[in-house]
Amino acid sequence: MFQEISQEQIEAITGGTLHNRTEGLLISQIAIDSRQILHPEKTLFVALRGAKAEGADFIPQLADLGVRTFLVHLDFQDASIPDTCFIKVSDTRRALQLLAKFQRALFKNPVVSIVGSNGKTIVKEWLGQVLGQKYAVAKSPKSYNSQVGVPLSIFGIESYHQVAILEAGISKSGEMTALEEMIKPDLGIFTNLGTAHQEGFESLDSKLQEKLSIFEDSNFLIYC
Repeated sequence: MFQEISQEQIEAITGGTLHNRTEGLLISQIAIDSRQILHPEKTLFVALRGAKAEGADFIPQLADLGVRTFLVHLDFQDASIPDTCFIKVSDTRRALQLLAKFQRALFKNPVVSIVGSNGKTIVKEWLGQVLGQKYAVAKSPKSYNSQVGVPLSIFGIESYHQVAILEAGISKSGEMTALEEMIKPDLGIFTNLGTAHQEGFESLDSKLQEKLSIFEDSNFLIYC
């Protein structure tokens, strides 16, 4: 993340409720994986709910490691974990997206978004190599283009970057709205339209319209 924020700012951005604030502590990193904590005291751990794991289950061990700030669901019980700050929200994934939206708005240089049924990652890597010869480039790691992957990509943008290249991928109708409000691309690339994830859409045309919606406020679009 390229902009430090306080626990109070996180509360305001996410619309959450703050419990046990830590005076003067600033957050500079956001993590969703307990194995990827570099600076515990400056990390906000977002406890996501997934099909295979419950992020809140890792909070006690992370607290032992020194993590002091956690974003959790409203029903999380924190009475047995001292010296920790909890920001409770109705949906931690949505809260993660709101934090990414806030951070994206601070970046004033061009943002390029790549969508399409296939080829997003390889086009991103090609473009990153070309632009990287002249500019400081931030780009999505691996294929981080989902509802969770996009926020993590945005948190990787630093103040010194001159351009950011972000993938955006959807698997069903309605998903692009959240990606669009986070990425807000200045320029767009549409690689192609195919049958991938077709079961999540009424028709090929509806999928096309959904994918195109991310470029609603873009200045320039490259497409086939």
